[in-house]
Amino acid sequence: MYELASVSSEEDIPQEIRDTPIGLLLEYHNLRRDFHEYSQAELLIGMCMDNRKRLRIPDNFAYVIRTGGANLRYSEFKVSFAIGVGGVGSIALIGHTNCGMVNLRSKQDKFVDGLVERAGWEPERAEEQFSQFSSKFEIGNEIEFVMSEAERLNSEYPGVQVYPMIYRVEDNLLHLIREG
Repeated sequence: MYELASVSSEEDIPQEIRDTPIGLLLEYHNLRRDFHEYSQAELLIGMCMDNRKRLRIPDNFAYVIRTGGANLRYSEFKVSFAIGVGGVGSIALIGHTNCGMVNLRSKQDKFVDGLVERAGWEPERAEEQFSQFSSKFEIGNEIEFVMSEAERLNSEYPGVQVYPMIYRVEDNLLHLIREG
């Protein structure tokens, strides 16, 4: 079981990530730290495509990959590029509360109807796409998914620091995930 821990002061940032790009991310976003100038990215941020989230970070500080549920399973080349060519050594994996990729089955009718009404699709085509892809993108529980995805990325990139966290849309802040 996991619980969320807020970051409202520098003391709330765990020692192992202070003075790292991940710690700086928390300082920039949550603590409103003054921006420094960056000529190249320090960090890769993997986060959901949800429109309710916006990070407060300086220009050139991070590569950002936005994908449903912060699911980077189909973005490995982009992750590898940010590490290999971009030179980043840290990944902040950010899930969020009230994610639309949770319980996708309940959204099938809305998905199909929306594609029929707005994209001009035939219902069968929309249903086929939902059936083909929904199981690949369903994340279950937001916190458990981001923890398992961080574990997978740590295994894939053992020399890179991967740190999972949750963006609470209720307060627009990043929260740490702790075992509880």
